[in-house]
Amino acid sequence: MKLSHLVAQVLPLVGCVVATPGPDPEAAASKRIDKLQKQYQKYIQGTIKHRTTGCTKKKILERKEWGSLSKKERLNYIDAVYCLASKPAKTPASEIPGARTRYDDFVGSHIQYTPFVHASGLFLPYHRYYVWLYEKALREECGYKGAQPYWDWTLSYKDPRKSSVFDGSPYSLGSNGVFIPNRDPIELVIPNTPTRVFPPATGGGCIYSGPFTPDKWQINLGPIGIPPTGPQGGLGYNPRCLTRDLSPVLSLSTRPTNVTALLDGCADLGCLNIQLDTPDGGVHGFGHFQMGTTAFDVFISPSDPVFWLHHAQVDRLWTIWQNQNPAVRTSQVWGTQTAGNFPPSDNATLDTQITFGVIAPPIKIRDAVSTIDGDFCYIYD
Repeated sequence: MKLSHLVAQVLPLVGCVVATPGPDPEAAASKRIDKLQKQYQKYIQGTIKHRTTGCTKKKILERKEWGSLSKKERLNYIDAVYCLASKPAKTPASEIPGARTRYDDFVGSHIQYTPFVHASGLFLPYHRYYVWLYEKALREECGYKGAQPYWDWTLSYKDPRKSSVFDGSPYSLGSNGVFIPNRDPIELVIPNTPTRVFPPATGGGCIYSGPFTPDKWQINLGPIGIPPTGPQGGLGYNPRCLTRDLSPVLSLSTRPTNVTALLDGCADLGCLNIQLDTPDGGVHGFGHFQMGTTAFDVFISPSDPVFWLHHAQVDRLWTIWQNQNPAVRTSQVWGTQTAGNFPPSDNATLDTQITFGVIAPPIKIRDAVSTIDGDFCYIYD
């Protein structure tokens, strides 16, 4: 008798039960996110279908996930980022003496307004307009033809080193940092919140391959949010390399189930804002934290070009969430006008002003609540 036949006869007699794998909650969550995105796209496409002015079908820009771009498209984007960093700064030296490039103008704006646009009612609208301004600068000042891509960290939450964003190829945004052993934990200072300590991960040094290596990219401002603070309070000229410390531990908090907890679990904008940055798994915070080093510093985090892809992803989630109930959620506001309401400030309203320094005139929150009205005309593909 063949062994397989014998096993088939014996197993029922001994009561052996062969376990079968249960449903994968992360796979199910990914499918849920895809479904909600398709619903959102259908709503946007239907809304602009018959428009002849403003944001129309012909004008709308499609923001795509980095990994879905062709190699040529990625190179075009990278070239545009280099272009922006090759142009002179417009920021007055009296405001930010260390600013040297047009790219520094954007980092400088983030430094100036960090105490107001994080952990406040300005967080989502500020960053939506901020990323759009960056996209606009790449297109109008550097000839970029595409839209701002996003980094869907749910695709690489198990290990960001395996993401096409960080694989170190010419078509990535650079590699991990060189591994530095025996490092001390990093203390992270965020305005009006308790200091947090993070263990070192898999890198820590300068990027060693792909774009934005030390011979191609330079950070000029900071540090501010990570001790020791740079010269002139972090506003002085402090040239150094871009560093990363990719963490396959901290990245676990950007898993799909944490995203569906936002999209399905939050009925109002207050919930969404709070859950985006919860200490035990907020996907906005841990999107930064998994990159380590430069991205830890909330003030100068735009110094890492991946910042823009990360915040496009955050904006994508806000947009999908809004369009589950657009009549109610598009114009919702929440929170005060200072980080953690310190110092105490008025509640945010649709007429609350958001400022951007030299990169753009002020706007009101109402100007940044819809991705297909006002200055905006884009969709997440």
